[in-house]
Amino acid sequence: MANACSEDLPISPTDTKSVTESNNSSGSKSVSRSPSLTSIKEDRWPVFVVSREPRVAVKRGIKSRDPVMIERSNLVNISKLIVKELIETSLKYGRMLDSDSMPLQHFFIVLEHVLRHGLKPKKGLLGPKKELWDILQCVEKYTIEAQDITTSVRDLPTVRTHMGRARAWLRLALMQKKLADYLKILIDHKDDLLLEYFEPDALMMSDEAIVIMGLLVGLNVIDCNLCVKEEDLDCQQGVIDFSLYLRSSNQCSESSEDDLDHDNMTTVLDQKNYIEELNRHLNATVTNLQAKVETLTTTNALMKEDLSIAKNNMMSLYDENVNLKKELGLDVNADRMDEGGGGGESGQTKKGDNSELEELKQLENEKKQRQETEKELNLQISLKAEMEVAMKLLEKDIHEKQDTIVSLRRQLDDIKLINLEMYKKLQECESSLKHKTELITKLEAKSVAMTETIQKMEEKLNCT
Repeated sequence: MANACSEDLPISPTDTKSVTESNNSSGSKSVSRSPSLTSIKEDRWPVFVVSREPRVAVKRGIKSRDPVMIERSNLVNISKLIVKELIETSLKYGRMLDSDSMPLQHFFIVLEHVLRHGLKPKKGLLGPKKELWDILQCVEKYTIEAQDITTSVRDLPTVRTHMGRARAWLRLALMQKKLADYLKILIDHKDDLLLEYFEPDALMMSDEAIVIMGLLVGLNVIDCNLCVKEEDLDCQQGVIDFSLYLRSSNQCSESSEDDLDHDNMTTVLDQKNYIEELNRHLNATVTNLQAKVETLTTTNALMKEDLSIAKNNMMSLYDENVNLKKELGLDVNADRMDEGGGGGESGQTKKGDNSELEELKQLENEKKQRQETEKELNLQISLKAEMEVAMKLLEKDIHEKQDTIVSLRRQLDDIKLINLEMYKKLQECESSLKHKTELITKLEAKSVAMTETIQKMEEKLNCT
């Protein structure tokens, strides 16, 4: 019965490859499901992507392929298709991708399944629950750049579950174009970090994780604009429409007919983007002009207040001067009544008035000098601040150049070591080649001698 069933059902190329590989091995192998797909009930996956129990019977002692390997290969293949479609759509339309993009939604669904493949389940009632968010939080221990993402995700008011925080973290990392770097850090520390979270046959613990990381590097050419606060990340993600990726010949012909519509759409979108950019520039200029008008009005009001204060001070000084003159005039009149007049005192009052006028002029000059010095001081302060900013920028450039020099020196040392190894191998090959050529010459000489002896023996036989 098993043989009959296996003959009726079609076998895919990957299954035929696994059957031919399994011919060389003997015995039966126990099949175990991945804990990431059996323990997590909320994530459903299509039947032909995630393998179930093997339904195809085996021919004449040929054992079936491991379902965990099939799951890994399916996840890698579908991630390749989705990343390819994502890059093609972004290059085709030439605009920034947002949350409404279907390939982008499919990418996040597949990435979630990739990261949760082989995740260990909770052990016991009181044991700690293994969550993807706990793994992603560990990235900030190795890079300072990831601290901003984790803090912003922790402060999100709309996200409450651990899975929602993990989804928000992945979206922010993709917008930052650091998703491949962060996953590379996790893969590099899989022996001491991922070992307690994942099973040994998980995707993140296998060699396929490097393929996923290479696919994510290609996503750095894409610009994404995702509003994490407005999305409902706590709920289960949507379903993938595989008809976008499994295209037939009819769909290819229809796509060629739809190219004109896409071209028209691209022109319209380009015009829309151009108008939006113009609108942004105009809004920016309007805001700048409004800010300048506000600053000018404030400065004008302050100058008017200063002018009114100065006028009041001048009037008060003028009144004080008049009062002093009157008092001096009264004193002079009293002295004239008592002593019969004195011309010298009137001269002294005139001198006193002249000295007061000179003092007022000096005060005005000192005020002007003080204002000029204050202006110069403000200019010096602004120049000093600009110099400090320039010094900081120069220091950053110097540090970056030093880092590049150090990295280039390391690369040069590595190249030198590689050259030395290649030179040693070349010398070994030359010595072995010389030895082999000498052996060949000896063998040729022996063969010549043998042929001569054979000819002599034949001649002797012929003579006899």
